[in-house]
Amino acid sequence: MNSGVLVDLGKMEYLKAWDVQRRIGQALFQNQIPDVLLLVEHPPVYTLGKGAHGSYQNLVWDEAKRAQEGITFVEVDRGGDITYHGPGQLVGYPILNLTRYGRDLHQYLRNLEEALIRALGDFGITAGRFPPNTGVWVGDEKIAAIGVKASRWITQHGFALNVAPNLEHFSGIIPCGIQDKGVTSMEKVLGKHVTLDEVKPIVVQHLSSVFQIDFDPVSLSSLIDYAS
Repeated sequence: MNSGVLVDLGKMEYLKAWDVQRRIGQALFQNQIPDVLLLVEHPPVYTLGKGAHGSYQNLVWDEAKRAQEGITFVEVDRGGDITYHGPGQLVGYPILNLTRYGRDLHQYLRNLEEALIRALGDFGITAGRFPPNTGVWVGDEKIAAIGVKASRWITQHGFALNVAPNLEHFSGIIPCGIQDKGVTSMEKVLGKHVTLDEVKPIVVQHLSSVFQIDFDPVSLSSLIDYAS
């Protein structure tokens, strides 16, 4: 079992969390800190990955409509197309050194999927994969999106698990550019409200099991101080 740390960022703006990821990734590359798992909940934001090749064709709502709904827009350096983050969604950013885990980005994606599938199973939700699409699905509806980046084998970005988000906000995009599939949430599947606080420890438990990492909770300030 490898040693790692868990940092719960709570609610944080997307760009601020992205900056935190980069700082931690640099410190990890320099062997100043162990592997890190960040958990966060973002205000509403659409993010466009490199898989879109700069095309906005899957961004449905115009700037005025996005402003009305309080949704910002950011172009990012992860793989994949366009996705949504917002309240009620558990976002996880594993910042890992893949030299410890086989230097296999495809296997890394499958491992993220596996951890989320197991976590959902603990809530009585039967989820699975939908090849060739990355992510976790319930039937033909996506319940978790995954988009990552690896530079010098240090990972950034990660997964977004729909616990109880505003599913109407997904209408403003064609999620991941997949036109004929829907989006769902744990709340919708279970027919009852589910909180992030209920889901977080289960997801962390299965990420720990799949990756064989013992995540020790620490504060962001202590981690940044240690890395600086």
